[in-house]
Amino acid sequence: MGFNPADLFRVKSAATKFNANHPKLLPFFAATKDKAMTPGSVIEIAITDPNGEKIETNLRVQESDVEFINLLLEIGAKGQ
Repeated sequence: MGFNPADLFRVKSAATKFNANHPKLLPFFAATKDKAMTPGSVIEIAITDPNGEKIETNLRVQESDVEFINLLLEIGAKGQ
């Protein structure tokens, strides 16, 4: 399986747009990364559709999740 540099550009472009659409997400992760974003913590996610139906889930943070969040924060900081 080869690496396509165009895919990396597409990911960066989508991430930049996502961050512009949701400017509070990366600062939220930054504010929580040293206190609450630790292995064993639980992230709860809820989505409410336009009809009011709510779907919820949660995940227990693992070390690899912390590394991924830190990578996103690093990439987000470079894009600003």
